[in-house]
Amino acid sequence: MTMRPGIPKILVIVVARIGDTLLVTPALKALKERYPESHLTVLAHPKRLELLRFSPFVDQLSGISKHSACWRGRIGDKAFDIAIVYGTEKALISYALRVAHNVYVFSQPELPDAPNLVTIQRPVTALHAVYERLLLAEAAGARTSDFRLNYVVSANEQSEAKSWLVKRVPVGAYPLVGLQTLSFPTKAHRNWPLQSFAELIDKILEHSPNAHFLVLGDDAAKRQATSLVERFPNTLTIAAGTTSIRQSAALINFLDLYVGVDTGPTHLAGALGVPMVVMYHCAFPGRYLAPIGHPACLMIEHPLTSLTLEATPAMSDISVEQVWVAVHSLLTSIEKNRLIKNAHATN
Repeated sequence: MTMRPGIPKILVIVVARIGDTLLVTPALKALKERYPESHLTVLAHPKRLELLRFSPFVDQLSGISKHSACWRGRIGDKAFDIAIVYGTEKALISYALRVAHNVYVFSQPELPDAPNLVTIQRPVTALHAVYERLLLAEAAGARTSDFRLNYVVSANEQSEAKSWLVKRVPVGAYPLVGLQTLSFPTKAHRNWPLQSFAELIDKILEHSPNAHFLVLGDDAAKRQATSLVERFPNTLTIAAGTTSIRQSAALINFLDLYVGVDTGPTHLAGALGVPMVVMYHCAFPGRYLAPIGHPACLMIEHPLTSLTLEATPAMSDISVEQVWVAVHSLLTSIEKNRLIKNAHATN
């Protein structure tokens, strides 16, 4: 592939949910490392582009949809040397072909027959989601050894999150534990029973009586958490349904521990390096989704290794005791590190 003279211009299109958007960040970083003088433009889902705000390797960020893409790029010369399109929407691929000299996509049926289109075969065997997304960047000449997800909390967001917590969390509460009880509606089979979360809270409080819990997620998680508030009125605060994506991420950044199911905020916690225990359904195994290079992530896989035709396995097959063992391990490590840090501070 030959770049035009001047500053290389790269376009990446990723119209996806929270997790799938974050899973592309190692590929974005790889492109910027390979072409450090380039101008990297990312077009994302209008409701998800905030996830990439303040990213150190994104030069320009804007929204796009399959509907708006139909009308864009029909006038003028091709503006980009490289375009990478994540997803299968034909309108997005056609737009990329109009504006870029070289377009990289995964192979799929009924792709346009265009000389500037480069198709990459998806791996035959299962691959971690980050590695799979990197295949398109590698085809464009970019490689990396850093597979961690990227997310940046601004100083202002950090300050606002701290103020939010000071108003709602009792003084001296520790550890602060975030709970992600729900996945999104179309993936409800990933959800761990709310009663199991309640039993886990009991175990944590028995071990750490001053613990406080923050329920994360959307409006559905807020409604579901009503029974938890009634059961734990003084030790549980609901952030779900009251904060934006970025506000929620800033709160997650303050957590001592995150416990949740596989969904968007879980990828955020992974990108921020928060100590975490995550439960994965066998339809979406953790070995293909858990954060790579995370220093304190314990994943709990569903005991079944594959789906059956008879029924969708239930997440209730993961026991409270199994999750508690992982949580206790991280709490012990967290408390030990805190004691060491306090000892150093007083010396």
